[in-house]
Amino acid sequence: MKRSALPLFLLLMAATTATLSAAAEFPDLRTVPADLAMPPLSDGAPAPGKRLKQQLPPYRGTQVYHVLYLPTDWKTGGRFPVIAEYAGNGGYSNRFGDVSLGTPEGSHLGYGISAGKRFIWICLPYVDVGRTNLCTRWWGDVEATLDYCRKAIRMVCDEYGGDPSAVILAGFSRGAIACGYLGLRDDQTAKLWRAFIAYSHYDGLTRWPYPDSDAAAAIARMRRLHGRPSFVCHEGSVEPARQFIESSGVTAPFTFVTVPFRNHNDEWVLRPSPARDALRKWLEEVLSK
Repeated sequence: MKRSALPLFLLLMAATTATLSAAAEFPDLRTVPADLAMPPLSDGAPAPGKRLKQQLPPYRGTQVYHVLYLPTDWKTGGRFPVIAEYAGNGGYSNRFGDVSLGTPEGSHLGYGISAGKRFIWICLPYVDVGRTNLCTRWWGDVEATLDYCRKAIRMVCDEYGGDPSAVILAGFSRGAIACGYLGLRDDQTAKLWRAFIAYSHYDGLTRWPYPDSDAAAAIARMRRLHGRPSFVCHEGSVEPARQFIESSGVTAPFTFVTVPFRNHNDEWVLRPSPARDALRKWLEEVLSK
């Protein structure tokens, strides 16, 4: 039987197995020296080059917060593109020493992509049921999470000069899935984004233990792309995501890139690699159009 005649789920199973095998053959990211160091979390007011926790006014007195970074070249009255980022699941670790706590401050993509310049970077929270704590695994209160997202993006644009026409949604692992599951969940939220960066997983590729994780529901969300571009990357191999997306029938520009490390860890963007070069070049092209 020809490969193209196999059912999609069998192709994806085979591709996923190949991905895991390929990832193990790549080097550990720690064998490549980092050329970027994350700025520490600071207290006080936002300032250029400073990364700090903030809360939207309705959440003061709770444990729900986002993390804001203003680029080193930020100035009052300027206009800056924005990278909005969602973190992976908490409680994750693997045999390579990769760990995810699921909190906003654990994210790295925005800083690695921008090298701390030109882009405002905001790491968004998932709001837990009850709306007093972060949700560190999966989605918590989805409507509260989306409401926080929309209000935080508006705040960044109104108060810090974020360009509402140049907001990029990015995420790692759970956050990659969030690009579709949250970012394209409704028309009001979907219209916020200029483009999408999904590292390691993709909405609808795998059935997960929460509602509407199936492929049909994800494809319905994907239709809200309306032709906007996405950069989809994965450690080991990006082939399962490519096959799923290309089979969806959704017409939009997708760029697929393999990250050349074995790790399930977004700290790869703090190190030089062809994948990081490709991501930065893609983003420049997106913003130039």
